[in-house]
Amino acid sequence: MRPAPTIRPVRDGDFPAIAAIYAHHVLHGSASFELEPPAEPEMRRRAAHVADEGMPYIVAELDGDLAGYAYATVYRTRRAYRFTAEDSIYVRADLVGRGVGRALLAALLHECERIGCRQMIAVIGDSANAASIALHERAGFTHAGVLKSVGWKFGRWLDSVRMQRALGAGDTTAPEP
Repeated sequence: MRPAPTIRPVRDGDFPAIAAIYAHHVLHGSASFELEPPAEPEMRRRAAHVADEGMPYIVAELDGDLAGYAYATVYRTRRAYRFTAEDSIYVRADLVGRGVGRALLAALLHECERIGCRQMIAVIGDSANAASIALHERAGFTHAGVLKSVGWKFGRWLDSVRMQRALGAGDTTAPEP
């Protein structure tokens, strides 16, 4: 049996690996609609923005190596969205299928619920991204819609899949102020 990933908050020394993981997904996948991978300083800037929003940014380790990372951002900037988060999860390509994404998503859902979020939105690049869609379905997300052909990458049009999951009491009670 393989060991489970260890989940922890991001540290300063994680950013070279985070930048490399993300670069792979930008250059070879459709999870991100970016066309050029951002450099490490930009990845640090983005993580600082997540921290400034008071949202979680976590990493997964397997056998002492950084295996993936995840973070949540406020879904939209207008104030009424303040209880809704959007998740982002990236796993090192050679470790896909080892439970890293599942562990990261579970921890991210827990952290977002702990800080008072009531809904989580997944914005999944490309309706052909079966692994990410299945990961979110297994975590209780439901399909909320598909934006058809909104991205152009690798010489083809890409959809954007929206999925949603309630956190805590969801919309059954008013949130704490």
